[in-house]
Amino acid sequence: MGILTTHRISADLYDESFSLIAIHSNLEDYAIAYAINSSCGLYLKRMKKDLHLDEKMSFSVFDWDDEMSEMYWTLIANKCEIEEEMPSVGLFEDNVSRRTDYLVKERKEVDYFLKVDTIDEALFLKKIKSINTIAKVITAYPLDTQNLKSKRNLIF
Repeated sequence: MGILTTHRISADLYDESFSLIAIHSNLEDYAIAYAINSSCGLYLKRMKKDLHLDEKMSFSVFDWDDEMSEMYWTLIANKCEIEEEMPSVGLFEDNVSRRTDYLVKERKEVDYFLKVDTIDEALFLKKIKSINTIAKVITAYPLDTQNLKSKRNLIF
């Protein structure tokens, strides 16, 4: 009878490298995905499942596996609206309060992240330029992932 051993992979060992574009825009998620597809020649589609950090927080995700250039693109919303019922006391009905939560809390000013695996630097910079031509995009720029505390939330 053999001895059963369990192997664990350290979270630090599995430190996936990817590049990130921060996008500031007040467009709805489907509209920004459509605009990026149109201006950048991508084919982002809404994933069947949103990214759930817990039972209340869920973030919309669009992705596209570009097999021709071997790049995997993922558009992720950074904000999520959470409705919470506030129990009332006395004559008043329960109130519903809304609050916004963030996927990457230290970057609350960013509306969307466009994550790119296996990077072609020239193509990456070209896509940022294209995103910045979209009328409702305030700005888009590369974001250094090394210093992000919430980087793990972007690995799924």
